[in-house]
Amino acid sequence: MSNAGFSSQNGAGGQAYVNGPSQSPFPMQQVSQGYSTPGQLGYHNPVPAKAPMPPGPGLYNAVPPVSSYQSGPGPHMPVRPQMGGPPPMPPGPMPPASQNSVPFPTASTNNYYPNAQNPSPSSWNYGVRPPMGVAGTPPPQPGNHVTSTSSSPSPVPNLPPSQGFSAGPPPGPTLTPDASRPPGPPLPPASLNSWAPPGSVPPLPMNAMTPQTYQPGRPAYGPPPTAGPPPAMRPTPPPTGPPLGTATPPPPMAPQHEAGPSGSVSSNASAFNDVENMDWDVNQSGVTQWMDSGAVLPSMGPAQLSPSMAAMSLQSQTPDALRVVNLLQERNLLPPTAIEAPTPCLPQDLQKVNCSPEVFRSTLTSIPQTQALLNKAKLPLGLLLHPFKDLSQLPVVTSSTIVRCRSCRTYINPFVSFLDQRRWKCNLCYRVNDVPEEFMYNPVSRCYGEPHKRPEVQNATIEFIAPSEYMLRPPQPAVYLFVLDVSHNAVQTGYIDVVCQSLLENLNSLPGDTRTKIGFITFDSTIHFYNLQEGLSQPQMLIVSDIEDIFLPTPDSLLVNFNECKELVQDLLKSLPQMFSKTMETQSALGPSLQAAFKLLSPTGGRVSVFQTQLPTLGVGALKSREDPNQRASAKDIPHLSPATDFYKKLALDCSGQQVAVDLFMLSSQYCDLASLGCISRYSAGSVHYYPSYHNQHNPAQTERFQKDLKRYLTRKIGFEAVMRIRCTKGLSIHTFHGNFFVRSTDLLSLPNVNPDAGFAVQMSIEENLVDMQVVSFQAALLYTSSKGERRIRVHTMCLPVVNSLSDIFAGADVQAITGLLASMAVDRSVTASLSDARDAMTNAVIDSLASYRTAVLTIQQPGLLSPTCLRLFPLYILALLKQIAFRTGTSTRLDDRVFAMCQLKYQPLAYLMLMIHPALYRVDDLTDEGALNVSDRTIPQPRVLQLSVEKLSREGAFLMDTGSVMYLWVGRNCNPQFLTQVLGVPSYAALPQNMTQLPELDTAESTRTRAFVGWLREQRPFYPTLHVIKDDSQLKANFMQSMVEDRTESALSYYEFLLHVQQQISK
Repeated sequence: MSNAGFSSQNGAGGQAYVNGPSQSPFPMQQVSQGYSTPGQLGYHNPVPAKAPMPPGPGLYNAVPPVSSYQSGPGPHMPVRPQMGGPPPMPPGPMPPASQNSVPFPTASTNNYYPNAQNPSPSSWNYGVRPPMGVAGTPPPQPGNHVTSTSSSPSPVPNLPPSQGFSAGPPPGPTLTPDASRPPGPPLPPASLNSWAPPGSVPPLPMNAMTPQTYQPGRPAYGPPPTAGPPPAMRPTPPPTGPPLGTATPPPPMAPQHEAGPSGSVSSNASAFNDVENMDWDVNQSGVTQWMDSGAVLPSMGPAQLSPSMAAMSLQSQTPDALRVVNLLQERNLLPPTAIEAPTPCLPQDLQKVNCSPEVFRSTLTSIPQTQALLNKAKLPLGLLLHPFKDLSQLPVVTSSTIVRCRSCRTYINPFVSFLDQRRWKCNLCYRVNDVPEEFMYNPVSRCYGEPHKRPEVQNATIEFIAPSEYMLRPPQPAVYLFVLDVSHNAVQTGYIDVVCQSLLENLNSLPGDTRTKIGFITFDSTIHFYNLQEGLSQPQMLIVSDIEDIFLPTPDSLLVNFNECKELVQDLLKSLPQMFSKTMETQSALGPSLQAAFKLLSPTGGRVSVFQTQLPTLGVGALKSREDPNQRASAKDIPHLSPATDFYKKLALDCSGQQVAVDLFMLSSQYCDLASLGCISRYSAGSVHYYPSYHNQHNPAQTERFQKDLKRYLTRKIGFEAVMRIRCTKGLSIHTFHGNFFVRSTDLLSLPNVNPDAGFAVQMSIEENLVDMQVVSFQAALLYTSSKGERRIRVHTMCLPVVNSLSDIFAGADVQAITGLLASMAVDRSVTASLSDARDAMTNAVIDSLASYRTAVLTIQQPGLLSPTCLRLFPLYILALLKQIAFRTGTSTRLDDRVFAMCQLKYQPLAYLMLMIHPALYRVDDLTDEGALNVSDRTIPQPRVLQLSVEKLSREGAFLMDTGSVMYLWVGRNCNPQFLTQVLGVPSYAALPQNMTQLPELDTAESTRTRAFVGWLREQRPFYPTLHVIKDDSQLKANFMQSMVEDRTESALSYYEFLLHVQQQISK
């Protein structure tokens, strides 16, 4: 499939929905000849090489790119291009590598960062906005990775058409710590940016109230800053955490690096029309229309929030985050418990009202003043969001007046400044706004004249019940359409019984009200509709055999009011499994059935739940197998990661335009081309659920997981016809989104459905210097219709400090957020370029960041691989990503398994994502109550998290590995007999069954502890992980061992070998 984008009309003459980088209102800029291939927008953003390349006939003659862990003759050590800057000190003695070690990853020109010295083809750039291509050419579609365009022309080198997509900006001149700068005017910096999901930590308490109409008596946080200078405030140091007992004492810090002046790129964050940014009005004919909500006024200057923050610097002390660690000497770097997100270095009064990192998280908790300074750090800047997360405490405000900035439309929040009782200054654009009269009354204290004590100004996460001007049309009802594959293959799996039974059990728990509608479609080689009209004695099946021209036989009776027709719906669900039990129809017309679903839901919008068990074979959207099972392990680069047809993507965009989202459940033992079928969910803001080798009888663990997942899916909260916009302080800009959505305008995401289990990532850049600012803010606003028909706005606001030194930037690095963002970027790179490019770029991300730390932050050069404490796990996480199903090579991996893993990396919130990347390993045969948690009158043991290496295993023990979607309980051959009898209920190791997937409920203290711990882990995520008890001779032991990411395999380096490779590249 071509990377070129396309437009799809929504209905006759409807507005064109263009996926990918939306057309900017700014004029298109021509770029130099040779940058992009004809007929394609120039998104091949090159990243310059790290040092001048040796002379030769072309840019690619220095080091032939090969797969990162490709085996070759002899234990050679490939050479990476010399890093720019002064020659480093000679490295200290290194432990010898084993004689049979795998060759190290070959250095390639794939990296994330620009270098001013020599532009050369490369992989990613963190934050630089991609250049515009030749006017009139369609943009490429790199997965669901959408990049908005900039209006600023920039120098673009020639690039061969084979170069892959780069998620960054054009490699203009860049200020790097070691690059020599030619005389003349200051060079405009390139931009480095990134986004990060929420961390895998227990829910943090929100500074919020439980959902309610506000009552008096709630304590306020105190008055706002006055107009004059506030009292001096000392910044709160970052959390220290458990000290590393053997960490190397920190050498003296380098002097602060002041970034040079940065070129200013125009940013117009509020110039685009959209639902969430506009006020509504009804014209004389009764038609709702858009009205611009106010002109943008000149900036009022930096926020007067707390001038004393200008003196904030981490240089005055050495926080634990900057303690130097020699990774080659420190073996036990994993903390014993879950890793918490770093705390921004803010004054206490701001920090206590900041947004929870479970909802809103930045890769850097200290924002650099300039893009040049960010470039020097070689770290990505971005945001990770979990905007619709289930929250135990959520303040809900009902008000006829929602106070917003008249200029940029920011919602009032805890980080605005009140100049007096009648005026407040926006913390994003600095405009001074009037306080509405209604806002002077505080519903909490029932006092007048205290606007700074209102809930909106005391909570960083808040939900408004929107008034009528936020409605384009009356709020839509909850509409659910189920589309089921009933071919012979589907019936054989037995999934239809599970779906129908689960629906019968949970029908009354479907979110909705008296207006809720429901409908059913089944398909094989024909399409079957079901007339459920009130008054019928039983459901009526209507068969449409003309799949080339789909029509609705009785449009008014196929989607019915659930409350009025509940009995007919129940009758249908009881009879469906038997209707097709003897079918011999093997064909699958999935495409036409999706077209029928779109026609049925277009008038109202809603959710389509599709259950599919095989490759579509008939009608539009028919597919053929593209996988060669014999090439699963041997292929250097994996083909067919992109869709085989644009049908599903095109239909998804049509669905998005009509507020229809499609969720796909794949239940199959054969190849189904998830790369193509997944597009129907990705671009309609749906979700993909995958159950390989599903069979009711042969795979009971998968059946149990499907049942539990389906219950969660049917009963969880849902938002309809949603849009989400992310705003940020003037000078910052968003250029790339990751997740499942459609970009309606430059910065507005269209989400026909939004659910509590969806995460998003955003890459950012610094377009204007932030020199005059002490803090910056980010705000995500999600406007949606609840299942009860209420129009609501959920707003999250986060405040972060601005710093001017590299040491402060490194001290605020969030290693899990950085890893999550790089995972999303790597998925896009795998699809648009190649898997080996993505692997090389991830490896170089570690090399570049640690090299920058060594050369620009440390002044005393020591031998070894040095890292700040906050980044000590970065190489381990990247190695784990390289061995993850999505990116691994040399190991037999089914194509659908790989594609689904990539879907998860882009869609999952960070808390769930980190378990996929780096599973948690615990020893569970010796659980005690020491240090246990007490949750709902249950005692939850807290065993230590172990390193993922076989050296931590013992034949005398039992070990639980949590990989997110699956848990493995490995029992050693000489395991304690008491554990076998008291927990597993078997007399001996030999008596342990092969396919044990449940822990028996035994009346013993050991059984209670173990089941409480496993149950507590399962409660940490929305979907149900299966449990497999495995022995040495179990088939699943290979899966268990593949997750031991620190160990060497035939095709991948061990953790220690990987560290040696990183050190070698840094020391060049």
